[in-house]
Amino acid sequence: MRDAPYVGLLPLYIALYDEVRPEARPEMQAFADRVAGTLEGAGLRVERAPIACLRHEVEAAVTDMMHREVELLATLHLAYSPSMEAIGALCAAHVPLLLLDTTPAERFGADATGADMFRNHGIHGVQDLACTLRRHERPYLLAVGHVDDPAFIADVVTAARAAQATRALRTMRVLVLGDPFAGMGDFAAPEEVMRRRLGIESHRATVEALAQAAAQVPEEEVAAECAADAERFNLSGVSEDVLARTNRVGLGVRRMIDEVQAGAFSFNFASFTGESGVGTVPFLEASKAMARGLGYAGEADALTAGLVGALGRAGCRVTFTEMFCPDWAEGTVFMSHMGECNLALACGDTKLVEKQYAFSTVGNPAVSVPKLEPGAATLVNLAPAPHDGFDMIAARVEVLDRGPVPGFPDVPHFWLRPVDRDLRGFLQRYSELGGTHHLAMCMGDEVDLAGRMAQMLGIGFAIV
Repeated sequence: MRDAPYVGLLPLYIALYDEVRPEARPEMQAFADRVAGTLEGAGLRVERAPIACLRHEVEAAVTDMMHREVELLATLHLAYSPSMEAIGALCAAHVPLLLLDTTPAERFGADATGADMFRNHGIHGVQDLACTLRRHERPYLLAVGHVDDPAFIADVVTAARAAQATRALRTMRVLVLGDPFAGMGDFAAPEEVMRRRLGIESHRATVEALAQAAAQVPEEEVAAECAADAERFNLSGVSEDVLARTNRVGLGVRRMIDEVQAGAFSFNFASFTGESGVGTVPFLEASKAMARGLGYAGEADALTAGLVGALGRAGCRVTFTEMFCPDWAEGTVFMSHMGECNLALACGDTKLVEKQYAFSTVGNPAVSVPKLEPGAATLVNLAPAPHDGFDMIAARVEVLDRGPVPGFPDVPHFWLRPVDRDLRGFLQRYSELGGTHHLAMCMGDEVDLAGRMAQMLGIGFAIV
């Protein structure tokens, strides 16, 4: 089970009010506690800082939050709070910043009093701080609305999940097996650029090293994995020998992932040859790894593998996929890859089959051919951009209630359509934005999450 997003809540106030209205402090603390409790009730882990008025109080609170490694720092303005008391500490904080623009009261009408005004003018401090942050070029996000409004709470949760995904990406280690796919240029960002701009760190290893790791896996571990597969899957399409060979290589991959503490992995199937000493290609392990919450992408693509891993860390139900063939008549796209699909997204009986593998001299692997859950989904792409930049691209789509079909007996596959059913415009816009042919697909609507994540990373964002 993933960890809940970890938010540091920083209540801000003004020292003047402690001088002129000291009796108001408990009421302000009660509102801070109310906000914290509301966010905890929404599934967030909240670290509560004491109310801070002066610069040294803000600095102490922020320093403590950074030591606790919160993923998001959220300011709560209990009343007007002077921005210059907080700007230095907030600019120095190395986590995303969210300004909570909310008040205790939902209504403020003709019957309001001066006491009501005192309790509910926190937006005054939000505006001061937002302006000052922008002048200092310190990125920030906002969640705006009444504290009990479900839309406000949903915005905070989305920001917290985006911060969780951003932290995961910025600390992502990707195990890359084999050489880059020759001539494939769209996702081929230089490793130094990915590390500097996004935080993704590639750990390259040879297929020969994987062969050695697989050879060291004890027979009893292979047998245990095959027995577990018999409990989870329909094995009528695969022999015991093929399944054992596949799981031996997969368990070797797991060992290598554990050794480098990777949150994602990728491999180039073209590097898997008989001469390397490896028995087959670990497509099945890629499918299992995504179900365990790890990232994955094909063809030694550390960029997309890191994205899939980061989205998974934020609770997205996500798989690696590719657009293959358009159905112009029906306005749909056939989605597939050679043998990888997150098994946690399957519905019904999932069959393992022996894939007739013709791309090198290794043995045939076992692969899964699941039916994906139909319904709303989101395509997310992380694309290299000019000047060593990156862009995030997202699209709302629908997974059709279709498949597997007999024409594709040994590859995972499914169909989707754009929500506006304009396939021509969808494909045109996607390539105008420079989207790569490797994608993450999340079940449900995660467009806002992708957009907030892009803001936190300081990269471009577009919706197809």
